[in-house]
Formats: sequence, structure tokens, C-alpha cells
Amino acid sequence: MTPEQVFSLANLIAVAAWLVLMLLGRKYWVHAVVIGAIVPLMFAVLYTGLIIAHWAGAEGGFGTLAEVQALFSNEWLLLAGWVHYLAFDLFVGCWEVRDAQKHGIPHWAIVPNLILTFLFPPAGLLLYFVIRSLKDRKLSLYASGQ
Repeated sequence: MTPEQVFSLANLIAVAAWLVLMLLGRKYWVHAVVIGAIVPLMFAVLYTGLIIAHWAGAEGGFGTLAEVQALFSNEWLLLAGWVHYLAFDLFVGCWEVRDAQKHGIPHWAIVPNLILTFLFPPAGLLLYFVIRSLKDRKLSLYASGQ
């Protein structure tokens, strides 16, 4: 497969996973097993395979922005970076669903937040903490009662 084909397939899987999370996220098997573990782990396997196969001899690094740009000029490593985002963003979305349940936040109230987390993850995470802080009247990284 070409990098473009892998990219398209990974995006299709990610969009499907996010839709399932938004529509069926209150079901334990959805956020804890399928979307919360299996799909991110599939992305983790893909990411690890891409790094193993294409890291050796790659130009660039992580020390400067120019080095990162050089590193991502390799389309396979750029793809690995994208898969990294897909895996971790989905993981964060699942955490938001689980945490919302613990805090008694209705699922419908966080669906717009999940959309934002899918498209602009740090902004979505920020919004989730705003929603939770308004619900709990405090800012805390822990579930109620901890």
C-alpha cells in the first residue's frame, strides 16, 4: 500500500470510531473496549510498524522546528505522526466519555465537545474541562469522591 492509501484507511477507521463513540458512547463496551482500547491499539501497532520500517536513515529530529520539518518530509514518517494523533486523540475522547459518566454529565452534553476533540483536540480537551468545572463547580483532574 502507498502512504496515501494507508492514510485514507486510517482516517476512515478513525471517523467510524468517533461516530460510534458519539452515538453509542454510553455503552461500556464502546468506550472501554472497542473505541477505548482496540482501535487505539490498532493505531499503535500501525505507528510502531511505520517507525520501525522507516526511521533508519531519516533526516531530521525533534531538537528544532526545522529538524521536525525535515523529519516529516518523509511521507511515511509524516503518516506515522498522523497515526499518532489519531490514536491519542481517540484515547482522549474515550477518557472524556468515561469521565463525564463519573461526573454525571449527560452524554448529549459532551457530543459537541467530542466533535471539537476530534477536529481540534487540545481545544476539545479544554472545553471538556470547562464543562466539567461548571458541573462540579471546581477544577479537578480526579473523579468525584477522590
